Amino acid sequence: MFTLKNCTRLTALAVAVFGATQSVADDSWRATYNLYGTPGIIDLPSAVAPKDGEVAATLSFFGESQRGTLTFQVLPRLSGSFRYSFIDDYDRSFDLQYQLADEGNIRPAIAIGLRDFIGTGRFSSEFIVATKTIGSNVRVSGGVGWGRLGGVGGFTNPLGAIDSRFEERPDDSINTGGTVLSSQFFRGEAALFGGVEWRVNDEWTLLAEYSSDAYEREIALTDFERNSPLNFGVNWEPRPGRQFGLHYLYGSEIGISGAFVFDPTSRSNPSGLDAAPVPVAVRGQNLLAAASWDTIEQEDAVFSSLGQGLATDGFRLLGAEVEGRTLRVRYENTTYRAEAQGVGRVARILSQFAPGNVDTFVLEPTRNGIALSSVSIRRGDLEALENTAGAAAESLARTTFSDAAGPAPRFKYDNPNPAFQWGLYPYLEFTLFDGDEPARGDLGIEGSFQYEFRPNLLLSGAYRQRVVGNRDEVGSVSPSTLPDVRRTILRYGADGGGIENLFLTWYGRPGQNLYSRLSGGYLERQFGGVSGEMLWKPVDSRLAIGAEVNYTLLRDFDLGFGFRPTCTDEDCLINEGSDYDVVTGHVSGYYDFENGFQAQVDVGRYLAGDWGATFSLDREFDNGWKIGAFFTLTDVDFDDFGEGSFDKGIRIEIPTDWSIGTPTRESASSTITSLERDGGARLRIDGRLYEVIGEGHETQMADNWGRFWR
Repeated sequence: MFTLKNCTRLTALAVAVFGATQSVADDSWRATYNLYGTPGIIDLPSAVAPKDGEVAATLSFFGESQRGTLTFQVLPRLSGSFRYSFIDDYDRSFDLQYQLADEGNIRPAIAIGLRDFIGTGRFSSEFIVATKTIGSNVRVSGGVGWGRLGGVGGFTNPLGAIDSRFEERPDDSINTGGTVLSSQFFRGEAALFGGVEWRVNDEWTLLAEYSSDAYEREIALTDFERNSPLNFGVNWEPRPGRQFGLHYLYGSEIGISGAFVFDPTSRSNPSGLDAAPVPVAVRGQNLLAAASWDTIEQEDAVFSSLGQGLATDGFRLLGAEVEGRTLRVRYENTTYRAEAQGVGRVARILSQFAPGNVDTFVLEPTRNGIALSSVSIRRGDLEALENTAGAAAESLARTTFSDAAGPAPRFKYDNPNPAFQWGLYPYLEFTLFDGDEPARGDLGIEGSFQYEFRPNLLLSGAYRQRVVGNRDEVGSVSPSTLPDVRRTILRYGADGGGIENLFLTWYGRPGQNLYSRLSGGYLERQFGGVSGEMLWKPVDSRLAIGAEVNYTLLRDFDLGFGFRPTCTDEDCLINEGSDYDVVTGHVSGYYDFENGFQAQVDVGRYLAGDWGATFSLDREFDNGWKIGAFFTLTDVDFDDFGEGSFDKGIRIEIPTDWSIGTPTRESASSTITSLERDGGARLRIDGRLYEVIGEGHETQMADNWGRFWR
């Protein structure tokens, strides 16, 4: 019931938040990440929104509770969190928080949030919270919560005035998780919570809060004692992006936390560590190139020098020719992450070699031997804009993009680089969320190679050998009514290593706006077979449509050259056989939004023979960071799928040049998913077409055109 005591608390909270002296948030004061790994105080949320794009990885420990959280500021007002926690066993949960209003001179910041809204419901709660800055070093937060945040000092839900059903909170959580707990949202008793942050200096912040969380589950399952609703703590930030907390919780426990915060919109190292580009050679001003090329022999000699000049700056010349007053070159950018930067550098190199009568450069960047686009730049624009203000935007406006289907230029440069390339490097692989062992990992050596028969015909392979680790401790394998396509993945290479992949890929351009791929061999760790793909993607379009068909077989567990036999009886299955034999395929739609978001929908048949669709949304930043999420729904029942109910996950890609400051096309990527299940599983093939060609089209290059003059 709503008592006088509750009313007094609410009044005091309103006075503290809305009656504060006029001030606005200090942009240099980062959000504090709480024990849940979300913007907050100690254990409670706040309405402070982190910087757009910010990523925080948080670990916290107190009593027998452990939480690991990844939080991403998806939009300036929207954050999403994925959490892996332990009380009596391991559990996964997802949160969303949206800032309804930012802080003004009088108005506080206001946010609404859902905690554990798509998990098993162990932390299920909803809240509305307000945060106000007092002066420059004090932040006061207060709010009302439901679910776990309505567990202490509760009163009748005020939303019951709208509908009496809000007064009762149903229990629709399930042990396997994965179901949106929408019938619980903002239902049941509500309670007030609040807290304060006092920034002593740039490194130290003192914290105090009143919590409305009863911690009933922890009390029932562990030795946790809730002797007080008050929490106290100190937060230490020795450098931007590193937060460490020490807390005294609920009158009984000591807690510690650490948050590592990353800003994808900035660089880990300062830019400019790459070599300076050659300047534009202005015709008539010390131009070394001839006024024109009179013979084919003279032209070929200059093209050979051009190939050497491009190679010095990290490019590979594939072809060149002069037609009238136009010089066309087809090349591969082997060094610079942004194709726009490659275009700018190649254009300036051409100005050094092209004869004076050439006034148009047509550049055709390629990947895996297929031309991505045709970029036409007037030479006079390069000469006029190089050292002017706003040169990037103006040069983009004067550049023309078109399709590059058709034969390569006449001159073929004799590339001195060897066709066979290889590398040897350490690898670190983790497997998370196994109920028997929540984290497994291997450290070992991986050797990989690539042999180029032609620029568009590649043989690739990789072999791994584990040195130390525990991924070979397979443990129990959950039973399933579906074919075994993912649930035994830990058994592959359990003896120490094997062939990760070994396959031949041919890329083609069958027509205008069309791209093709055909792959065959040991396509990934578990499957070998044949995969074919076709993609329609106009250079100037944000929309792409593709189709893929695969025929695969399950490989032997030893990751050698053999395949598991196809079985027709139970005895064969017991002796490591498989009842797997299915053709899979998808029709895919891609759309590149103007704000850096890329959406993808794949509809078709999956490895277990199930039919359904995968929905993906990624956000790519100008510096190459990419963060996204996906989920797959098929005709497999949630009970048959098993824990998690359906396939879903988060993926992160971090460009290497962001961290080292020098140009490279390499990147590190990781996908965080629930346990490997059979439903909604797809082949993991390197070099799918949209990944290969997207960076070389107009929309992607326009997003990175600020690097044209770099």
